[in-house]
This record gives sequence, C-alpha cells and structure tokens, in this order.
Amino acid sequence: MSTAKKLLKTLPPEYRDRLMELAREVAFPEDTRIFEEQGRADRFWIIKSGAVTLDLGLPGRRVATVETLGTGDLLGWSWMFPPYEWGFGAEALSPVRAYEFDGAEARALCEEDPALGLVLVRAVAEILGHRLRTARTRLLDFYAPHGSGPL
Repeated sequence: MSTAKKLLKTLPPEYRDRLMELAREVAFPEDTRIFEEQGRADRFWIIKSGAVTLDLGLPGRRVATVETLGTGDLLGWSWMFPPYEWGFGAEALSPVRAYEFDGAEARALCEEDPALGLVLVRAVAEILGHRLRTARTRLLDFYAPHGSGPL
C-alpha cells in the first residue's frame, strides 16, 4: 500500500498527538454502509483494522468499487472542503475498527493552529491525489472495451 494513504504516519508527532485528542474509537460490522455518495460529510476515520471499499455510482451501470482501504488508511476527506459532501460511498468489507473524528472539530483545530492545518491539508491533498488517480484508472478499466489496448 502507498505510504501516501497513511495519514498518521505522515504527520509530525506533535500534530498527530493533537489530532488524536479528538479521536473516538468506533466499530462497523461487515457489510455496514458507512456513508453514501453525495451524503453530508461531517466526519472522517482512520482505520485501525479491517477493510473498507470506496465505490462510485455510474450512470446506467452498477456501483463500481474504486479502491479498498485497510489498516492505517484515511477514510473520508470531504469533511475538509465545502460543500462537505461525500464524493464516494463506503462500505465495510470486513469488520472494521477505526478512530473517528468530527470534521468541524478538526477544522477548528486547523484554524487554531495554522501550521498544523497546513500539514494536515497537505497530507490529505496527497491522499486525495492518490485516490483520484486510482479512481480514474479503475473507471477507465471499467469503461474501456476489452482488448482495446492503451489509450
């Protein structure tokens, strides 16, 4: 797995500790729908154990899995940017344990300490770039005719 996906490992210890003060532990049973695409994004999670699929509804087609997240991965970035609406859906592929963070509290922490905010925004932006590249590749694979070769 890409280290870009490991939010806590990318934060300096003092910022990681401050962020973790906001965390609460949660669990999701297998097959639990964690959030829906275009739903209100008011929180995020860091996965402690288990796996979560990110999916995207495709017009006239089934829902497509665009990525599977695991231990250490950030689940949810839409809490950081208006309009605070999920860009993907998410479902527990297996039983999941995670740290949950309130998005408004995390944004307030970033405003209170702009240096922490900059580090967090950069880390989330790196994760976002990785997710968008992965989603693009999966969607190209989904829509490309078999055997069409490289674009």
